[in-house]
Amino acid sequence: MDWLLNLLDPTWWLTILGAFATVGVLAIIFAETGLLLGFFLPGDSLLVAAGIFSSASVAAGMGIEPLSLPVLLIGTPLCAIAGAQLGHFLGARFGRKLFEKPDSRLFKREHVLRAEEFFEKFGPAKAVILARFVPIVRTFMNPVAGVLEMPPKRFFLWNVVGGVFWVESLLLVGHFLGGQVDPKQIDKYILPGVFLIVLISLIPIIVEVVKKRREAKRLPTPNGKHHRVGDPY
Repeated sequence: MDWLLNLLDPTWWLTILGAFATVGVLAIIFAETGLLLGFFLPGDSLLVAAGIFSSASVAAGMGIEPLSLPVLLIGTPLCAIAGAQLGHFLGARFGRKLFEKPDSRLFKREHVLRAEEFFEKFGPAKAVILARFVPIVRTFMNPVAGVLEMPPKRFFLWNVVGGVFWVESLLLVGHFLGGQVDPKQIDKYILPGVFLIVLISLIPIIVEVVKKRREAKRLPTPNGKHHRVGDPY
């Protein structure tokens, strides 16, 4: 069980990668967004932690080399976009055969169903963008978009928008936090910081859900009028 907790801990990844931490972040983000088996890898938390450890004082306090913020700001969104494009290609190329496998410790069919529901609820463009901020869904959304025949050009457009916004926002917030806190107490801030960022990122999704529910309450009646659920015809 300890090894599983380590895989989910961004600090463990950045520490064990040492001098290769910057490259490691790029590889993990690509795998998490492009490879189905990468869904368990840290995404949001890793980006925030990478931003924090790009601060020289924090990195020194943790006994590692500071991550290169310029490389992260340029390379990480490219990896996030490329990974998603790979996922979309695999979905379009292999279709549902990609998901025809029995449940295991790593693969659960419910992950695919959740991504499909997300796609249908928000529509292709919003789903591709919003899914970036939802763990697991962001991994399965890309092949699901391919399976559901979202045009490659349209997917690429919204993939770029979502990928850049997701990556850059979390990296910059992490870098800002790294410059504001005591390096000796950084462990106390990582998890609360990640939780706050994820919570904020869910606001657009919550707004969309509320909006959809309000629209659903105004159903057309047989005579063409609209009413709210519970109101008399």
